[in-house]
Amino acid sequence: MQKSAVGKRKLHGFNNLTKSLCFNMYDICYTKTVQDRNAYIEYIDEQYNADRLTGILERVSTIIGANVINIAKQDYDPQGASVTILICEDPMLAEEAARNREKDGLLSETVLVHLDKSHITVHTYPEYHPDGGVCTFRADIDVSTCGEISPLNALNYLVSCFDADIMTLDYRVRGFTRDVKGKKMFIDHEISSIQNYLEEEVKNRYQMIDVNIYQENLFHTKCKLKEFDLNNYLFGFSKADIHRGEADEIGRRLNKEMNEIFYGKNLPLKY
Repeated sequence: MQKSAVGKRKLHGFNNLTKSLCFNMYDICYTKTVQDRNAYIEYIDEQYNADRLTGILERVSTIIGANVINIAKQDYDPQGASVTILICEDPMLAEEAARNREKDGLLSETVLVHLDKSHITVHTYPEYHPDGGVCTFRADIDVSTCGEISPLNALNYLVSCFDADIMTLDYRVRGFTRDVKGKKMFIDHEISSIQNYLEEEVKNRYQMIDVNIYQENLFHTKCKLKEFDLNNYLFGFSKADIHRGEADEIGRRLNKEMNEIFYGKNLPLKY
């Protein structure tokens, strides 16, 4: 028997609600030359390589109280990386998985069944505008758990790991669990917005828009930095190296890129 977070209600068996957090971030910059563009992509690729991303996801596992079962990671050529960590709530399952790997390199069938809803993944996507100039790096992190552990507990840590210009956050609770009387529970904690779980410092830095469907336990928050300092977006040169008209044009292009990502639609060329 387990107790839920709502009223400490006793549950019938295992809490099998699936809680999924999708953390999507963008880093945007401007380069003047092909050499600077390639240097930026190389810098991002090294900054967010598979080993560093693995460290971030392992820390996420610790914060939410999950136990790591298995890690798969890959750096891609010419750029990009992916990491997948299988997790569980019960440390005994993690220990059993480790013993199985040592014995025959395979996970037991029971562990695999348990893990189909408990995992953490990250994928990175460096890219640039075909006409040059604007470069955009994107990272997608998915944290999916079942049981008492909640991915929302690691949200502020994830924000701190990435110096993001834009963030898109999605949280959903799926399925249902039952109390001892058989009554279904479709959520086991109170939430009105993902913003409830963000630190004040983060909320002060970002402009935020919510789109929530409460009856579906589906929550969506978009975030864009409020302050814009052109020097923070120039790679390989500074604002002092260019004339005012060029600086204004670069600023316009960067703001257009960020607003298109934030609002999810293409804007007029003269925006």
